[in-house]
Amino acid sequence: MNVDFSQLFNARCMTALVAMTGLLLIPHSAQAHHAFGAEFDPNRPLILRGPVTKVEWVNPHAWIHLEHTDEDGSKVSWMVEGGTPNTLLRRGINRNSLKIGTVIVVDGYQSKDRSNRANGRDITFEDGSKIFMGSSGTGAPKDGSDPTDR
Repeated sequence: MNVDFSQLFNARCMTALVAMTGLLLIPHSAQAHHAFGAEFDPNRPLILRGPVTKVEWVNPHAWIHLEHTDEDGSKVSWMVEGGTPNTLLRRGINRNSLKIGTVIVVDGYQSKDRSNRANGRDITFEDGSKIFMGSSGTGAPKDGSDPTDR
């Protein structure tokens, strides 16, 4: 029986390389999920109103982009973080609920770095219906928005 040890060695090296690459990616994906207090300021509540410009239905948090009009009339793009797509689906929000151009009002909290990012707590639609979309149980303020806090 002739065994080509160079092929066997190369196959084992390739398997080890793939396994190590996978292990290196684990800490990065684990860091992507964060507590509310790591990025958002509970002392900076805000209200944003405007049409949806983009929806990112991704884990670990969905993102809703909207165009808010400031008091001076200038239009400003905002990114609003919501819960996980699965959580939002259970609350009645799906991709079709947030079509581009849908005007919404978001109650939320601004990011600590004062960028145009916010953690959204409630979305109010033009018909007056309201859905809780924010983080809960992760250091987010108990502001009455989360139905599970009552």
